Amino acid sequence: MKILIIGAGIGGLTAALSLHRAGYSPTVVEAATALTPLGVGINVLPHAARELTELGLLDELYAKGISIDTLIYRDRWGREVWREARGLAAGYRWPQIAIHRGELQMLLARAVEARLGKDALRLGTALTGLQNNADGVTVYLEDRADGQILAPELVDVVIGADGIHSAVRRAFYPGEGPPRWRGGVLYRATKRIKGKLLGGRDQLWAGHAACKFVAYPIRYDPDTDETLVNWICDLNHGQAEVAAPPRQDWNRLSDPANFQPPFRDWRWPDVDVPALISGAPEVYEFPMVDRDPLPRWTFGHTTLLGDAAHPMYPIGSNGATQAIIDARVLAFHLAVAPNVNEALTRYEAARRPATARIVETNRANGPDQVLELARERAPKQDDDLASRLPLAERQAIADHYKKIAGFDPAGLNERASFDPPRAG
Repeated sequence: MKILIIGAGIGGLTAALSLHRAGYSPTVVEAATALTPLGVGINVLPHAARELTELGLLDELYAKGISIDTLIYRDRWGREVWREARGLAAGYRWPQIAIHRGELQMLLARAVEARLGKDALRLGTALTGLQNNADGVTVYLEDRADGQILAPELVDVVIGADGIHSAVRRAFYPGEGPPRWRGGVLYRATKRIKGKLLGGRDQLWAGHAACKFVAYPIRYDPDTDETLVNWICDLNHGQAEVAAPPRQDWNRLSDPANFQPPFRDWRWPDVDVPALISGAPEVYEFPMVDRDPLPRWTFGHTTLLGDAAHPMYPIGSNGATQAIIDARVLAFHLAVAPNVNEALTRYEAARRPATARIVETNRANGPDQVLELARERAPKQDDDLASRLPLAERQAIADHYKKIAGFDPAGLNERASFDPPRAG
């Protein structure tokens, strides 16, 4: 079976490795002429770490990232709103790994080339069109180096893993328009600090929906006692839903004046937010966007995966995690279903409703809703948070999100593997 994956991001590369494990030899085409470790930090949650472990990548994850064992929510005065164990410390059989997004992408790309061969990853190749037919899908590609239109290729399956601006999605939803945006902007950076952030394996979420600070370690060097910290200042500038900024303005460098003032007095005994966000080498702006869930992902022998299928607000650390799970579920059904049509039907039935629920839940703040409730019910520093937001309610919010996103500990630990049998 000839399978073409459009996009060499985390989802597309995981799909290639998953399909290879099932006995297939897919090809990944990527418009970028080179892969470089771009981006900032992400979290590989236990349900994604399980999939990467079963692909034989756990040791490399540990080598490149940090195993997280605690999540801490605080209000803007530093009062603790919620604390919970994460990863192995929470009873999962798999860790939660905080890692640089670019490092994870490069780790996956190296694995694809090592296992499938260098020809399996075709860089500088952009999709210009596709056409489903009785025999599969005819794809039209362009060589980005010289603009040459390549000869049409007939493949059995096309997987659109080309992100929130997906050309594959646009082929089937040409009038959809830009992503949905409500004025929220993520100001993101990494910074080296001496020593460790908090306990060294902690994630910090502080503030509330319109003004939030996030920080967690993504690498620690014991030789220098330095930690590379990923931080985010998440601000909503108060706009109603409008068109997202032009694509070329995403990930542009930001002026500190755009985000530092709201956090100027966020100083607590163990964390000095103004000091942490000052002096970062580069700070990037990224609009907080998503798209409405689709009524269908699959057209003929073409389907969608990851952000091409279900871009979601980056709440709950589930964007890359859900793309990884998509890849594994798709490979499983292609391996076990009697034909391609049935495989893609089963894949979409398993993943489209599940990811739509996460998109909608993230729009309502996801697990971060506990911070919003703390702000609403205890708006003053001396308000009694314990009586106004009982611990049982906080626990229920955390537990509900884990079930929606597919990583409640018991369910994940007991679920059958997505590791498919080898294709015949």
